[in-house]
Amino acid sequence: MKTITGKTVVLTGASGGIGVFIARALAREQATVVGVSRSKESLEQICAEIEIAGGRSISVPFDISNLEELSVLVQQIHELAGPIDILINNAAIEKYRPFQNYTLKDIQSILTTNLLAPMELSRVILPSMVDRNSGHIVNIASGSGKKGAPYNSIYSASKAGMIMWTDAIRQELANTNVGVSVVCPGYTSAGMFLKFGLPAPNLARVSRPLDVAIAVIQAIKKNQGEVILDGVLTRLLFSNIQLFPNFGDAIYRWIGLTNLNRTCAENQMRDENSVQN
Repeated sequence: MKTITGKTVVLTGASGGIGVFIARALAREQATVVGVSRSKESLEQICAEIEIAGGRSISVPFDISNLEELSVLVQQIHELAGPIDILINNAAIEKYRPFQNYTLKDIQSILTTNLLAPMELSRVILPSMVDRNSGHIVNIASGSGKKGAPYNSIYSASKAGMIMWTDAIRQELANTNVGVSVVCPGYTSAGMFLKFGLPAPNLARVSRPLDVAIAVIQAIKKNQGEVILDGVLTRLLFSNIQLFPNFGDAIYRWIGLTNLNRTCAENQMRDENSVQN
């Protein structure tokens, strides 16, 4: 059982969505939370909450899509908080589209934020953890990385990459005290489908953001390799789709996921067009 109390934790995407709940959970564990986010105002707000909850917080406004500057970010954190004990790669962006309607800029942006930035940030931080033979990396992925989600293909690709990359480096670090976990939240009550007033797919489990935060804390403490928050049906689906991919496609259509994502894509494109006009 690992302890989080007193540890320095870098949390990307700390100012919104699930990140806020993870930050609060870390505060309850008496960790030093280094919040990284593009939104300075929102980041300062959550950092103030952490201080009130009895934790220690450091706000570092930064756009992690600036890959070449991530080593500078890590150096800045070292100067402010000392060695990094835990890294939680949570920041992500999601854009629903039929695949042919993505632009090259869309593809690059999603893959950079969701996959390349966590990889590069971990690559820069990991040597210090290995040298100290202590540390933990948590990657927040998605059920969309287990089974491709129609109309959300680039996000799915980024999360699938995160899952496989986590799997690989966990094996590389098996003989060290540096842990690596991947957490797949599935549907949450902070999801985009709720923003559009849409119901979750039939039989889907909708987790609270707090449930995800608790799962992250437990993944660190228990050094769990992979945590999936989806319900039993989804777990069974994930365990069979490699052998029976067409079966998985049919299940997604049956529970309404394909139609849900198509509607999300239509709504998102409509909203973006209205802003542009």
